[in-house]
Amino acid sequence: MAPRPAKPPRKKGVSIYRPFIFGSIAKIIDPASRPANINADHTHQWTIYVRPCPTHPDLSYFIKKISFKLHETYTNSLRTVEAPPFEVTETGWGEFEVQIKLYFVPEANEKPQTIWHHLKLHPYGEKAEEQREKKEPVVSECYEEVVFNEPVETFYDLLTSSGGPVGRGKGSKGSKQASMGGKKAGHEERVAELPFNGTYSQKEEGKELDRLGQAIKTVELMVKEERRKLEEREKTLANLKSEDGSTVKAR
Repeated sequence: MAPRPAKPPRKKGVSIYRPFIFGSIAKIIDPASRPANINADHTHQWTIYVRPCPTHPDLSYFIKKISFKLHETYTNSLRTVEAPPFEVTETGWGEFEVQIKLYFVPEANEKPQTIWHHLKLHPYGEKAEEQREKKEPVVSECYEEVVFNEPVETFYDLLTSSGGPVGRGKGSKGSKQASMGGKKAGHEERVAELPFNGTYSQKEEGKELDRLGQAIKTVELMVKEERRKLEEREKTLANLKSEDGSTVKAR
C-alpha cells in the first residue's frame, strides 16, 4: 500500500479573515416594459449576490466558485457561478431561503462553506409604506467574514500577497478549518444585516430592537386583554348555568 501523501504545512497560530457582503435586490416588474417570456404569475425581478467589501475589492483570488440553491420550483435550481460577478438574476412572486455555498481555490485546501439568505421582495419597517408607493428596490444585505485558521503555507502566501489584514478574525481557537463568524456557517446563525445604504449601523440595529420590544409589549397587552374577556365570558356562562339549574329545581 502506498504511503499517504503528507499534509501540507500550515501557518501555526495565524488567523486571516476576508470580509464580504451577500444579499439581494428586488424590484417590481413594470407592466409597461414586461418581457413577453416572463411567467405570468411573476411580479418581481431579483438578483442574489456575493460581493466584495469596498476595502477588499476582489474575491476571486481566494474564491473559486459560488453556488446558489434556489427554490425547487425553478428550472435548474442549483446555479453555479465561476467568475465575478458572483450573482444570479431571476423573476418570481414569492420569498424563500437561498443556500449559498462558497468554494475556495485549490491552494486553500479548505472545505466549502455554506451561508443562507432570505430573499426579500417586499419592504419592511417604518418606511415600508413609503417604499411601496415609490416602488423603490428592496435591498437586503449582510456582512460576513470568512476566517482561515492556520491556513496552509501556500494559501497564506496567496492571501498576504493580495493584501488584506492578518492576525484578526472570529475563528475558534485551535480550529484548522475555514469558518464563518467563528462557527461553521449554517441555517441557525445569522449575521449583521446592513441597512439600505450598505453600511452597518448600530444605531439602526438599536432602533429595530426598540421596535421589536414595543411590538412584544403590544402583543402581551392584547393577550392579557383577551384573557380578561375570556374570564368574563366564563363567569357569565357559569352564572347562566347556575340560574338555569335553580329554575329547574324550583319547578
